[in-house]
Amino acid sequence: MNYILFDGNFRNQLLPFTYTRPVADIRVGILTIREKWEHFLETTTSTITEDYLSQRWPLVELEENIFINAAFLPSTALVAQIKALKKNEVLIYDDIYVAFKAAEDAEVDLDHLTPVDLTESPLIIQNTWDIFSKNSLAIEADFKLITAGRTSAEIPASVHCIGKENIFIEEGANVNMASLNAENGPIYIGKNAEIMEGSLVRGPFALCEQATLKMGAKIYGGTTIGPHSKVGGEVNNSVIFGYSNKGHDGFLGNSVLGEWCNIGADSNNSNLKNNYAPVRLWDYETEGFADTGLQFCGLMMADHSKCGINTMFNTGTVVGVSANIYGGGFPRNFIPSFAWGGSSGMTTYKTQKAFEVAERVMQRRDIDFTEEDKNILTHIFDETEKYRKNFK
Repeated sequence: MNYILFDGNFRNQLLPFTYTRPVADIRVGILTIREKWEHFLETTTSTITEDYLSQRWPLVELEENIFINAAFLPSTALVAQIKALKKNEVLIYDDIYVAFKAAEDAEVDLDHLTPVDLTESPLIIQNTWDIFSKNSLAIEADFKLITAGRTSAEIPASVHCIGKENIFIEEGANVNMASLNAENGPIYIGKNAEIMEGSLVRGPFALCEQATLKMGAKIYGGTTIGPHSKVGGEVNNSVIFGYSNKGHDGFLGNSVLGEWCNIGADSNNSNLKNNYAPVRLWDYETEGFADTGLQFCGLMMADHSKCGINTMFNTGTVVGVSANIYGGGFPRNFIPSFAWGGSSGMTTYKTQKAFEVAERVMQRRDIDFTEEDKNILTHIFDETEKYRKNFK
């Protein structure tokens, strides 16, 4: 059977992170959503996504295909129901299309298929804040999935452990003179990752392949540090997709960082309003601020964005793709893609300059900045121009 992950109607609610990737390639827990599905299905998947992303993530159809809404995280029960789908059946949860089966090039009218209800409540990533607010549950599920039947590498004698049975260290990882507390959730340390001396970690926590915790880092539960990222300072219930740096002191809480981001030294974000009211976040679909229903919500920063030292972010700040924030005071709590500046004003960050920076940053990790990357960022620049119309 051929499996295809589609963006579905939550794509706009997951902007700005879905500007640069399909919904399936969002990281939540230890793995990306696609990696979870491929682990359960024991096969590769392809994607239905936006046209400008489809060159990198193409659709592959075969004679028989099952289409799966990528906002849903897999479970044993969900996968079993999907595999049992018959032709002209569609799996539904709360009036949302979850999965359906179709022949190659067939025109499908989902409203006329036979509905099949899910047998259990699924874990869904519907909004940007779900990425961190549901991250603890996702870490626990991924931990069971990828460590089942396996034995952890030995925990060094210099490491102070609580809940040793809930700690898994992959081959090549380096942990010394750290404190790991897995009493409230598992701790996963990926292949060739490093936890430097003096780090304090509480689970649930995931440090992915070749990621680094700097000396003296303080990490609270519900946090994922994606591959090749470097993190220091204090982090609470946050998700960093990968290839991003927060290498110095400063607080990051209830937040999500995309790939290729950099947080300057001593930068901080607020995750709680002074009046304790629910946090409102910029909504790209309504082009206004939407109530998250959360008391704690911090910074949402998309791919290739950066901030200078001592940057202060208000509660519930959304930063688009390839923005550069610096200067004193609090910048506005919605910063468009390709914005350059801070509280004293913004100008447009021209694509050629942005390309030069992205190329240098990616070369440091031996990754090429390709023509595909340029095309994707150019499309985003054009699509988000309306948000920069009042810039200098």
